[in-house]
Amino acid sequence: MTETRAEQKERTRRAILDAALDLTEETGLAGLSLRGVAKRVGIVPTAFYRHFDSIDALGLALVEESLVSLRAMLRAVRQPDGAHSPIGIADTSVRVLVEHVHAQRAHFGFLARERAAGPATVRDAIRREIELCELDLATDLARLTDARTWSALDLRAASGLIVTLMVTAAEELVTARPDQEETIAQTARTRLRMVLIGALNWRSGPPVG
Repeated sequence: MTETRAEQKERTRRAILDAALDLTEETGLAGLSLRGVAKRVGIVPTAFYRHFDSIDALGLALVEESLVSLRAMLRAVRQPDGAHSPIGIADTSVRVLVEHVHAQRAHFGFLARERAAGPATVRDAIRREIELCELDLATDLARLTDARTWSALDLRAASGLIVTLMVTAAEELVTARPDQEETIAQTARTRLRMVLIGALNWRSGPPVG
């Protein structure tokens, strides 16, 4: 069946994104070049502009695509089906995290690299997304805890701990050897159990300082 022009354009756009994702493993987003991407895809450099206005626009598209993977992972972690105890929630959450990293390893690797050493605009975009995930999780925690014993600041602090823990574990998994994965997962499970068990017994007090 013959492809339509729109299908051809979307296929080429997808190829550009995939090529750029591969190339950033070697160069990082800051080192990505239009000619390098075009050569990898097999198109002339001028054809690039039919899909992206600039290499910066391509970079932002990669960031957004990778953040979709991050959002999906953290959303699944926030909703551990069938788990109610702290241990059950922790174990299910880490299993979901490992599954998402395996399914979208390139995206999580991209986020790990660019969160640490990417352009300022990219680092800020990733930071803002992580903050939004923390706010969403704080809302979830508010439903699970006693509002009389938890302050809004403490809910945000707990959600920040959990999101940071999961993002850190994801970053460790994308660079780990296969024989290291279970150790990383077990460490994440233990840390998350500690946080959740501690949270169940937490009572907010007066602000410190």
